[in-house]
Order: sequence, then structure tokens, then C-alpha cells
Amino acid sequence: MVEAKTLDLRRQWKYLYQPSAKQVSVVEVPPFQFAMIDGQIEPGRAPADSPAFQEAVAALYGVAYTLKFTSKLRPLDPIDYPVMALEGLWWVENGQFSEFDINRPEGRRWTLMIMQPDNITPEMFADGLRLLVKKRGEEPAFSRLRLERFAEGLCLQIMHIGPYSEEPATLARIHAFAEQNGYQLYGKHHEIYLGDPRRSAPDKLKTVLRRPITR
Repeated sequence: MVEAKTLDLRRQWKYLYQPSAKQVSVVEVPPFQFAMIDGQIEPGRAPADSPAFQEAVAALYGVAYTLKFTSKLRPLDPIDYPVMALEGLWWVENGQFSEFDINRPEGRRWTLMIMQPDNITPEMFADGLRLLVKKRGEEPAFSRLRLERFAEGLCLQIMHIGPYSEEPATLARIHAFAEQNGYQLYGKHHEIYLGDPRRSAPDKLKTVLRRPITR
């Protein structure tokens, strides 16, 4: 059996996934490939108690781990890599794009995603979905999974340490930095979840907060 090569994606893209919590940074985010799924928080719910959100997370991790092991165990050019962090794009639609407000959950939409290395092809993704369905049976969220490239470009980002409810104070630092340095925020609010709220104390949670900008 051929030994698998290893891609250290976390080390390669450390500056994007382990930013400073002390200061806002300006970064150029290259196009990446992601497994993605879209949805919306149900009325009266939050992500923690939203059935649609939880089902999407389970489906996304299911296909991500299936693709990892498929890539690692394939007989030709096997490649191993870590399953990357869960990420979320958040926004509210009212006929047109409107500013994301973490304190207003009503109408909140999301795209959840996990980065995939470039060796994962559309054919491998389709095969991975078939394996996932064979293992776990048909689940509604599986049919909404897709593989897509996402180009974010120039962004501001910072590490938020603490509970999600305290994110507004950290987001205010992004807004202040943008205003002081001549940047305009646009696009969707981006969060990268480096901790598991089911296993970590709220004050220990780490979340990368990112927003696209123009000069």
C-alpha cells in the first residue's frame, strides 16, 4: 500500500485561521474550495437550538470526514489532510443585502462550509456523498451539500475569545478599524469556529471574525 502524503493545511494557512486577538489585521484571502450548505434560522430559534442548523453541521462534517478518508486510502496518489474548521457566512435578506446584526436573529441566513484541498474533485465529492448516504441513509441535508470555490479577497479579521454573545464588542473593533483606516465593509459576516461549544467553556471559545473590505 502506498503511503499517503500529508497536507498540513492548518500550518499552511495559519495566518488566516490563527489571527491575533489583540489587534485587527488586514489580510488577502485567496480563493479556496469548500464543501457548503445553505439554510436559514427558524423563527424563534438560535443556532444552538435550530434543527436545520444542527442537521446541516452533521451533514457537512459527515461529508468532510468521508472525503478525508477517501483521499487518504485511494490507491493512486493518496493524500491525507486534517479536516478543517467549521465556518459560517451570515446575512439578512430584505429584498437586498442588509447589514448583519448579531443581536437580531430574525431572518438570519447562513452558508456553512469546511475547506477542502484542491485534490478533492467534483467526482470525488459526488462519490463521497454516495458513500455517506450508503452509510447513514438518506437525510434531507445531504441533497443540499455542494462543492464550490469561494473568493473573499481583501478582508479585516480578528480572533474573538469568549462566548458568542460577546462578539458585538469585538465586531465594534473591526468597524472602528475600518473607519479609522479608510476601509468600507461589505459582503457577508464570516465566522470560523475553532472551538466546540459542547466541550469548551464559553470564556475559552475561539472564533475568527472576518469581513470583506474595499478601500
